[in-house]
Amino acid sequence: MQNPILGQYVPGDSPLHRLDPRAKLLFVFSFMVVVFLANNGVSYGLLAGLTVWAVGVSGVPVGLILRGLKPILYLILLTAILHLWLTRGGGVILEWGPFVIHQNGALQAGWISLRFLILILMGTLLTLTTSPIALTDGLERLLSPLTRFGVPAHELALMMSIALRFIPTLWEETDKIIKAQRARGADFESGSLYKRAKSYLPVLIPLFISAFRRAEDLALAMEARGYRGGSGRTRIRELHWGREDTVSLLILALLTVGLLWLRD
Repeated sequence: MQNPILGQYVPGDSPLHRLDPRAKLLFVFSFMVVVFLANNGVSYGLLAGLTVWAVGVSGVPVGLILRGLKPILYLILLTAILHLWLTRGGGVILEWGPFVIHQNGALQAGWISLRFLILILMGTLLTLTTSPIALTDGLERLLSPLTRFGVPAHELALMMSIALRFIPTLWEETDKIIKAQRARGADFESGSLYKRAKSYLPVLIPLFISAFRRAEDLALAMEARGYRGGSGRTRIRELHWGREDTVSLLILALLTVGLLWLRD
């Protein structure tokens, strides 16, 4: 609860900050598909190297990213344990009662965990290096060709950007509610799993009430400022596609070709 980074934006002037939001959105969404082409150590090493390079040039403090990834590590660990336990094939590495680890299970646990970590890092870099307004404009521009088919591009982009923007706010609100409940004697750490899950009910109810209240306040503020949708709206900042944006997509294309060539 202390270091949420999803939805946060860190201002800066790094090469990633200067990229057009449309290029970053295309790169990240395509990368999330391309990453599944990797199936061996060399291809995963290529993906990991690109991710480490992106983190380095982003200008975002590495400590901030690592602290924010702590909650995700538990999910990655759970995924790795499931693969170690359920995936069969190859020789037996370890046998401890009903828990048997095969070679294929160890490989799958390692590759899937690394893939999960790479995806999380790339998605996190998108929000850390792109302001919510730029994300909204970029997503709306990418969805604008679909408006001829009746797709509300502006409204969809606005909803997604608001959702990203309020993730840290709701996370902070949850932390405050938990601390307030603990001050009143609530216990969230002892007892069975069912009891601990049930103890979070006094947290969820005020959290939902707070979220609905914030949504209503935001809707009233938008109406008071004359918001009537995307029709006829102008922008104070225009998006400009530059050479760096084209280069980023060329890198993605070369990465795709490389992963296809390296597949077993």
